[in-house]
Amino acid sequence: MGKNLICQRRGKGSTTFKAPSHRFKADAKLRPFDKIQKNSVVRARVVDLVDDPGRTAPLMELKFEDGYRCVVPACKGIKVGDVVEYGTLASIDIGNALPLANIPEGTFIYNIELKPGDGGKLVRASGTYARVVAREEGKVMVQLPSGIIKAFHPMCRAIIGSVAGAGRTDKPFVKAGKKYHAMKARNKYYPKVRGVAMNPVDHPFGGGSHQHPGKPTTVPRSAPPGRKVGYISARRTGRRKK
Repeated sequence: MGKNLICQRRGKGSTTFKAPSHRFKADAKLRPFDKIQKNSVVRARVVDLVDDPGRTAPLMELKFEDGYRCVVPACKGIKVGDVVEYGTLASIDIGNALPLANIPEGTFIYNIELKPGDGGKLVRASGTYARVVAREEGKVMVQLPSGIIKAFHPMCRAIIGSVAGAGRTDKPFVKAGKKYHAMKARNKYYPKVRGVAMNPVDHPFGGGSHQHPGKPTTVPRSAPPGRKVGYISARRTGRRKK
């Protein structure tokens, strides 16, 4: 008798496969965009740098002049005691947060908002940064770490600089146990066994006299759970011809 594939079990969303929320130290978002920031600038002091096991980058805790506190991904070169600025009139310096409309072209940025006021959604992994490349009517073009150029609303905010923790991937894990604990911290699927190495009862690609899928590796978006493995709704496959 067969059994559910791991992708089927994880897809149900039980507590077994959810990331442990207690490992995330704080909700790392920018301070809400209020009237003060729209017309001037507010300053905050970096009071602590926090190691967050649930994230790849450290966090910096900010305390504003009015007592408000928030936590955001730390930028490279920041230290405890530094003062950062928030607002439309903030200077172009590392750690400062301001709308994309006020950031010059070529500036490195991170923690970019998808919608004005959402606190930051993109470019938050350690060592990553994006770059403002152009401006058009009603939008700002930003080149993301993947190389894709995406258009943003001019009032979407971002932090100047790059995320701290660069070089994290340079050192190899060396041992499977180290990798296991690193993946367990955020409940990533590990170890990942190839489908062709399984038995026919465990995976659609399993079985055979040698390791091969035995059927097309592309499946439609409407495929049922259990068959939905391989390249899901692929636009194209194979090596791209120049």
